[in-house]
Amino acid sequence: MESGDLKIFRAVAREGSITKAARMLNYVQSNVTARIHNLEEDLNIKLFHRTNRGMKLTAAGENLLQYAEQVLSLLDEAEKSAQMSQHPKGPLRIGSLETTAVTHLPEHAASFLRRFPEVDLSVNTADTHNLIQQVLDHKVDGAFVYGPVEHTDIRQTPVSRDELVLISSREGTAEDMLRQPMLFFGAGCSHRARVKRLLKEAGIQNQKIIEFGTLEAILRGVSAGLGTALLPKSAVDCSTHGANVYIHQLPAAYQDLEIVFIYRKDFFMTSAFQTFIDEVNEMKR
Repeated sequence: MESGDLKIFRAVAREGSITKAARMLNYVQSNVTARIHNLEEDLNIKLFHRTNRGMKLTAAGENLLQYAEQVLSLLDEAEKSAQMSQHPKGPLRIGSLETTAVTHLPEHAASFLRRFPEVDLSVNTADTHNLIQQVLDHKVDGAFVYGPVEHTDIRQTPVSRDELVLISSREGTAEDMLRQPMLFFGAGCSHRARVKRLLKEAGIQNQKIIEFGTLEAILRGVSAGLGTALLPKSAVDCSTHGANVYIHQLPAAYQDLEIVFIYRKDFFMTSAFQTFIDEVNEMKR
């Protein structure tokens, strides 16, 4: 068994498809199929159930995936260690909430890259739930999410605080506006739990939800009168649509937002990542 076999096996397990795994790895599909077949023969076990809906891990496959993740993570750390120098360089994969990517990240990322141009920074936006999973799965090195995050494998550092506000296209009380359709990011949006508690407290039921994929789309939708939305005040203030909406303050118990930066406790600290952590600490000042 070679590390290349484990990389292919992990890709198929994650993607649930030979075709998708081949595309992700930039391999020929027949090569991926053959390598999985050879791996199963070498181990004399069936790693996947082949179905019309794709590839699903067997119990043996689930066990192997855990070891594959550990082995590949150690190999990655060994490679990074060998390449380390005092001058930060190389890939740096950061996850971020879209609102944080708009409000907090640009200025600090620009400053960071001006000082360390050899770092290859990539930013992936998603909701808090998905970003935590991406950190745990080693898909990103660290991520900006809403905290606090309670997980034994994750370390977090506070970054900033914000205020959650209700926005609408017209004046009125917050309670009145809560009865309007609400615009949200996808199902993983962390504000939804707050809304449910708030609506229950206000005695409002059967709230209509409209999902959008971007902050810009939500702000444009609210501005056009499609409904209301709960957003960090900083995101509304820095948007070009902020002047076209009304901001309603929420009850004190629902206002506070904490933004934290998370990463795995066992993550190998490259010079690029350690320097970025220093930049994150600057955000708190």
